[in-house]
Amino acid sequence: MFIGFGYDVHRLKKGRKLVLGGVEIAAAKGLDGHSDADVVIHALMDALLGAAGLNDIGCFFPDTDDQYKGISSIKLLEQVSKELKQRNFAPNNVDMTLILEEPKIAPHIDKMKANISKAIGLDKARIAIKATTNEKIGFIGRGEGAAAMAAASLSKQKVAVKRGKRK
Repeated sequence: MFIGFGYDVHRLKKGRKLVLGGVEIAAAKGLDGHSDADVVIHALMDALLGAAGLNDIGCFFPDTDDQYKGISSIKLLEQVSKELKQRNFAPNNVDMTLILEEPKIAPHIDKMKANISKAIGLDKARIAIKATTNEKIGFIGRGEGAAAMAAASLSKQKVAVKRGKRK
C-alpha cells in the first residue's frame, strides 16, 4: 500500500466561478487560479501523485502553459489517473477536507463524489469529502480564500505475464 498527502489553497475573487470537486456552486466569489482553481481536486491530485512517488501537479500541469488556462481540474484528474494506471497503480480510497467559510458544501458532496469516482475509477463508497469552516480565523475565516487537504492510498497492481506453451 502506498499513501500520499495533498494540500492546495487559492484566493477567492469576484467575477470567478466557484468550482469544487468538479461542481460549479453558486457563490459571490470563485477561486482564482490558472485553471478552474478547484482546491479539492488539486489537493487530491497531489495526494495521488505523492502516493505513487511522482512529482506534484505543477510539474505535470505548469501554470506557465496556456493549454491549462481555465481548464477543468476534473480533466486534469483524469490525466493523473492515466499516469497512475500506466505505472500499475490503482486507488484504494481517498479522503478530502475542504476548508471554506461559505457557501454550505453538504448539498454538493454527492455530486463531487460522483465526479471523482468517474475520473479515477473508484467506487463512491471509498471517497470521503468533508467540509469545515475556519471559525472566522485567518484569511479563510475572513472569506479571502479556501484550502483543501487530501489523503490517498494506492495499491500496485500485478501485471499479467503471458507465457508460451512448453514443448
